[in-house]
Amino acid sequence: MYWVLKWVLLGPLIRWFSRPQLVGELPDGPIVLAPNHLTEIDSLVLCTVLPRRLTFVAKGEYFTRGGTRARLYGMLCRLTGQIPISRDGGGSADPALDAATDVLRRGGVWAIYPEGTRSPDGRLYRGRTGAMRVALQSRCSVVPVGVLGTRSVNQPGRRGWRRGRVQIRIGAPLDLTRWEGSGSDPRAWRAATDELMVAIQRLTGQECVGRHANDVNPADRDVA
Repeated sequence: MYWVLKWVLLGPLIRWFSRPQLVGELPDGPIVLAPNHLTEIDSLVLCTVLPRRLTFVAKGEYFTRGGTRARLYGMLCRLTGQIPISRDGGGSADPALDAATDVLRRGGVWAIYPEGTRSPDGRLYRGRTGAMRVALQSRCSVVPVGVLGTRSVNQPGRRGWRRGRVQIRIGAPLDLTRWEGSGSDPRAWRAATDELMVAIQRLTGQECVGRHANDVNPADRDVA
């Protein structure tokens, strides 16, 4: 179903609205793909534009909450094999990270937004450590990705999509040799995550914010 949606049912519509440009290439083999996150359509654009199959972690609420729009999105997640992840804290995300590790063992591409949620205002927020935790334990490549222009298609505060122009910039895989053997060390996860966010910022040019996106006061957010 992933490929049917990509090439027949949904992909052509996404391409028409986003007019995407891809800069760079994905390497072969198992990859942790780490993009910035601007809008709800980022995942759809990435799956449409990038040649390899992507398996994302998706908020668990997409699989359980009510409402027609939420049910449709949850169904899309299930049909394309996305992984639900809990954001309750503690070890609640561990099963999802274990499932992501399995994707990498099979040589696949696991995609995760290090910011943990959409940017509330277009800036780049502090990364969470799950991506690098899995990468260091799996000893696989981490590829930073810059997503630009999706807010022109999926504009905050406006219903429906507008035609825009999106660019996906693929960065060079990060050099993780300095953290080799540190897959169980939370300090290594944090340091590697900070370096990952620097790499993403270089691709996007976004202003960096030294706190997590979830910590932003709702009154300070763009309407999305």
